[in-house]
Amino acid sequence: MGVAAGQSDGSTPPWWRSAVFYQIYPRSFADSSGDGVGDLGGIRDRLGYLELLGIDALWICPVMRSPMADGGYDVSDPRDIDPLFGDLEILDQLIAEAHERGIRVTMDLVPNHTSDRHPWFEAAVAAAPGSAARARYIFRDGRGPDGALPPNNWPSIFGGPAWTRVVEPDGTPGQWYLHLFASEQPDLNWDNPEVVADFEQTMRFWLDRGIDGFRIDVAHGMAKPPGLPDMAPEIVAAVGLSAHPSEAAETADAEAKLLVHDDSDPRFNNPGVHDIHRRLRKVFDEYPDAVSIGEVWVEDNIRFGEYVRPDELHLAFNFRLAETPFDAMKIRAAVENSLESVARVGAVATWTLSNHDIEREVTRYGGGDLGLARARAMLLVELALPGAVFVYNGAELGLPNVDDLPEEVLQDPVWERSGRTERGRDGCRVPMPWEGTHPPFGFTRAAQSWLPIPAAWADRTVEVQLEQLDSTLSLYRTALELRRTCGEFDGDTIDWYGGPEDCLAFRRPGGLICVLNASAAPIPLPPGKVLLASAPLQGALLAPDAAAWLV
Repeated sequence: MGVAAGQSDGSTPPWWRSAVFYQIYPRSFADSSGDGVGDLGGIRDRLGYLELLGIDALWICPVMRSPMADGGYDVSDPRDIDPLFGDLEILDQLIAEAHERGIRVTMDLVPNHTSDRHPWFEAAVAAAPGSAARARYIFRDGRGPDGALPPNNWPSIFGGPAWTRVVEPDGTPGQWYLHLFASEQPDLNWDNPEVVADFEQTMRFWLDRGIDGFRIDVAHGMAKPPGLPDMAPEIVAAVGLSAHPSEAAETADAEAKLLVHDDSDPRFNNPGVHDIHRRLRKVFDEYPDAVSIGEVWVEDNIRFGEYVRPDELHLAFNFRLAETPFDAMKIRAAVENSLESVARVGAVATWTLSNHDIEREVTRYGGGDLGLARARAMLLVELALPGAVFVYNGAELGLPNVDDLPEEVLQDPVWERSGRTERGRDGCRVPMPWEGTHPPFGFTRAAQSWLPIPAAWADRTVEVQLEQLDSTLSLYRTALELRRTCGEFDGDTIDWYGGPEDCLAFRRPGGLICVLNASAAPIPLPPGKVLLASAPLQGALLAPDAAAWLV
């Protein structure tokens, strides 16, 4: 039987509390049009694979109309599909066919800013200071002689000042507009009722088409502090961002540094953001089965938990596990912190090891066979934890980062904005290898994919790994099936076991025991029946860099 937003009998917990979401970076998943770029038709064509994998829901990164200054996170029309990815008809088919297979479909929404090519912003630039068109964004007069200095000292996440000056209709230098990210991404003014109403219209547009919820980009950023005060100079220095336009910063590092300063950075996590989320939640409540998932870069656990109170977001991304090295004590600390951050408000944790913005886990854990072994082990740790899990496309194949892409193919805006000193995020966005022995491995009918796939991935294709019982893909399939069907995974808490140094073990209320060996020597397993191990057992011993499930 299919599933759809709005269907809930209230007798069971919401589907999203323990769901496994599969994150799709659309241009890198599968290409159906033959242009070398992945699209919605490619996702639709591979739904059989996704059903076989055993995931519960999709999270599709932005596919709305966009000039693609930031990979689709600069939206020029939030209620249409960009032709690069297809059209509304193809999306409707994708939703319907996914629902027939029992797979939910969520997508990205970007509320903090629009594209500078959005009709609203084009109208704002053409209008006069103080106009209703400019009131949809955050325009201010400059400081200093002739208003030649930005209104405050806020830096942009992408480097340089968070302000750009416009030329007024009469040709004179004019006001400045705020953009926390790229200059092509002007921030909206969420104090303007028209902005709120338009976003609610966008939400209903997609929910009415059958979308099952949204991942909300920069969910901690829409509210700005009254008066837009300067940032303390030491905070500007600490986040490593300059207000000088010639000095760009690497996106991922900059976002990570925000975590350290969420209590003192006036750009983010302002109290007014919660009023916004409470209003948006009322729209979600009109669609009882829909889910809201916030991108929330907030370190303080109490303030993080505020975003997932019963009348705000359903889920919020916690990135601690993805930022933690392969060290048993640090992994335990990350798990404890993540559980604590949601427990006091009755929410559930979220877990992820990678996404389209960070280095893939195989590379992060050491690369090669060692990195792959550790990534397989961490999969079992992640899936054994209570809450929702997010798997990034290609993780199930054990794909590493591709850090030697030729410079001429790099497309991440970070590459150009950094003066070609930072390679950016393309290394974790290389397309999926599906079948065959040579690139592009069935990803596209074109001669090559938008980023080249390494020839060395011939042994990592979906086709090859489906035939191997010990492959990473087979491990994922088995683990997901066990998680979905075994009552031993029940319960919202864990109890820690004592164990050897550099190891950890915990038990779920339903009876599942998860053991991780992050030491350099084999360890004895506790008593119980082994359900699954990430590496072959050595008698009753668990190998180094491995994990196991027992009941």
